[in-house]
Amino acid sequence: MSESAYRIVSAWLESLTTGVVELDRDWTHARPPRFTLGDQCPTPTGLKVDGGLMAAVSYRYFVNAAGEMVFALTPEHGSVIDATKDAVYVAGDFNGWQHAVGREEWRLRPGELEGERVLMWTGPAAALLQPSGQRFKFVTGEHQWLGLPAEAPNVVREPDGNLNRVIDARRTGRHLWRFTLAKPLALSDAWSVMWANRPEAEVVPIVPRNFFYELGSDLPLGALVRRDETVFRLFAPRARAVRLYLAEKLEQCEVAPGYDLELRSDADGAAGVWEITLGQNMHGWFYWYSIYWYSIDGVQTGAGRFDPSMKVLDPYALAAVRHDGPGIVLDRNWIGSGDRNFKTPAWQDLIIVEAHVRDLLTHAPIPMDSADRRGFTGLRAWVESTDFYLHHLGVNCVELQPVQQFDRPPIGDYHWGYMTTNWFSPESTYALAPDRASGVRELQDLVRAFHRRGLAVVLDVVYNHVGEPAHLLFIDRLYYFEQDAAGTLANWSGCGNDLRARSAMAKRLIIDSCLHLITAYGVDGFRFDLAELLGADVLREIEIALKRAKPDVILIAEPWSFRGHIAGALRDTGWASWNDGYRDHMRAYVRGEATAERMEYFLRGSPWYFAKWPAQTINYTESHDDRAWLDVITEHSDYNGFNPTGHDRSRTHLMVATLFMSLGIPMLAAGQDFLRSKLGVNNTYVRGDLNALDYRRLHRHLSTHAYFADWIAFRRSELGKLLRHYTRPGEGFFDFFHIPHSPALAVVYNADRSLGPTRLLFTLNPALGEVTLSLGLNLPASGFWRQIADQDRFYSPSTTHAQMPVEPELRLLPLSCCLWVSS
Repeated sequence: MSESAYRIVSAWLESLTTGVVELDRDWTHARPPRFTLGDQCPTPTGLKVDGGLMAAVSYRYFVNAAGEMVFALTPEHGSVIDATKDAVYVAGDFNGWQHAVGREEWRLRPGELEGERVLMWTGPAAALLQPSGQRFKFVTGEHQWLGLPAEAPNVVREPDGNLNRVIDARRTGRHLWRFTLAKPLALSDAWSVMWANRPEAEVVPIVPRNFFYELGSDLPLGALVRRDETVFRLFAPRARAVRLYLAEKLEQCEVAPGYDLELRSDADGAAGVWEITLGQNMHGWFYWYSIYWYSIDGVQTGAGRFDPSMKVLDPYALAAVRHDGPGIVLDRNWIGSGDRNFKTPAWQDLIIVEAHVRDLLTHAPIPMDSADRRGFTGLRAWVESTDFYLHHLGVNCVELQPVQQFDRPPIGDYHWGYMTTNWFSPESTYALAPDRASGVRELQDLVRAFHRRGLAVVLDVVYNHVGEPAHLLFIDRLYYFEQDAAGTLANWSGCGNDLRARSAMAKRLIIDSCLHLITAYGVDGFRFDLAELLGADVLREIEIALKRAKPDVILIAEPWSFRGHIAGALRDTGWASWNDGYRDHMRAYVRGEATAERMEYFLRGSPWYFAKWPAQTINYTESHDDRAWLDVITEHSDYNGFNPTGHDRSRTHLMVATLFMSLGIPMLAAGQDFLRSKLGVNNTYVRGDLNALDYRRLHRHLSTHAYFADWIAFRRSELGKLLRHYTRPGEGFFDFFHIPHSPALAVVYNADRSLGPTRLLFTLNPALGEVTLSLGLNLPASGFWRQIADQDRFYSPSTTHAQMPVEPELRLLPLSCCLWVSS
């Protein structure tokens, strides 16, 4: 094949002086190919075929000099594995995929490539190269499939959305050519590679790779107010110029003067940091940035969305006037610190309610003006009221949907808030005077009010993507966002711009903003939206950093995205996870459509695969997403449970009884205790009319509310300690009883008396017919047990009316549950 038949398909920098050119196929000529980086850069020197480590990093395979196929994982280059502990296998079309797990002939072994420790598999290449295009992936011995970046050059997306790699017989390592430059390139310039002897051929841009995403600084960022000066710092690693605009008054923003920042030297640990110091205390001033790249006067080009006309909100702004800015300069001494007197409950003692600021507040039955009823101040007044709903319910933790600055809703003035535009600023529409940063004090006061009520505050935070305007896109699209080889933004969040949380300063931005929320507002923890997109390795680093500041911080992951699920990968961390398996099972179980054996797994606390210790599972049956619980399980065919049937109510009672008898952390959605309905609507993210809690409905369904409250009180009681476990109990703690082919069951808690002499007996029958369950002769019968609850009520210890007897052949009524305690 002639040299003119080859094409350059991509090129990237490994450092500022080394890079790689990728051809469309293996180079078969004895003489190396010849490239140039343009008129302003000398011809690359030191050109050599890679065929080893770089092929392993990019493609995860290559053919070595001996003609053998090598599959390799490179822990130092983005492989999230522990080579000392993890058993990893290569699986694909050639070995039956999951059937490769446990087969030693497909296991990767420790080795070295170019001095770097790797996990690798080496074997005959012929059957793997032919037919070309065979797919493969890596999987652990526990059947955890390792993810892969969408920008991998040999990635293929399956019809179901899953990503796999392919083996291309034309690309076995000799298609990658590494070059060296005599002097470093500047990241602020646009560089391209082309054939030295074929000027008419393709010109391919050169983009930075792994080293670029590791750039960062430990310098404090944002607007830093000192006694008589203010320092402004922004991390923008590829900018050619950064301009700051300042206005003392909001109405002066249109004529605000500009100040050019200077790029600090890399030598002082400030790579990519731009800075200016102004000799004035500017607390309360308004500011924003313009970012320039490649041409400060002409057209902005290159692999980024640089637009000098865009008013960029500082990602470290401590308050903002609106979702699109401007930011407000705040002295951290003025902000002060949040409530430090509240003792965050132990995880095993938590009972969480998920709620939205305006859902709680809109119809709160206390007098307030319309401005207060929109945000933090009004909610604080409701929390402090003697009639506060969550106080009467008895929970000890509220999980607030997003309160960080988010973008404007497309219609109306209501939004769930999962489109964050700044992670430090309180949501401006929840503040009475956002131009004076009043939201800072208002949110601090709200958290203190919750604490005085005995409720911990967990914030729902969204770090997997950003809202509009996407300010980080205009600072550096390549650095901050996941994208494929063609530069298309990844969209596993469903919101169009997945954050590259692995980038050093993106990770720092997440950690710094969480630390700010802890120190400035006194929050107790966080629930991370679509945490799978951040990755288990990043979540581990976040955990370590936050626990240094607050050892008892509550950390909850929504462990999935449209890409995958990582609850299993979080077992060895200090993260709890929303248990979607529990949610889906309970919806089916109360209708008699799921097995008792599966119910046993969830009552035990989803052990081992999902939760290594009980408080790692957040057990829930309804959240803000999708339909309300009642609308899902209602007997009405249109999913509208507004007028629940008797069975709807009974099944809800079975659900809550089961929820509070399950090991793990129970979570309710606000209003679930009074049979809240969203009229069957599946996605209510801008439907404040449907989401707002109608407290008149609480009185309409007061017995169900009381039933929930009684279960909560039981769970938090001394007797409820039998269900609140920090470590996993022994196998003998439970004793389960089943009926063949029936969803009904019975279970004894503390059967082995490992937690003292007291035992609990709990029965469930979600079927519409009565069943008889055999307890055998080993379990004490009536006289030993005192009934404390059934499907309708809790009983007072002094009650004298008839109770359901415990007999060797135990009758379980339709749609029933019963709870007894040993005498």
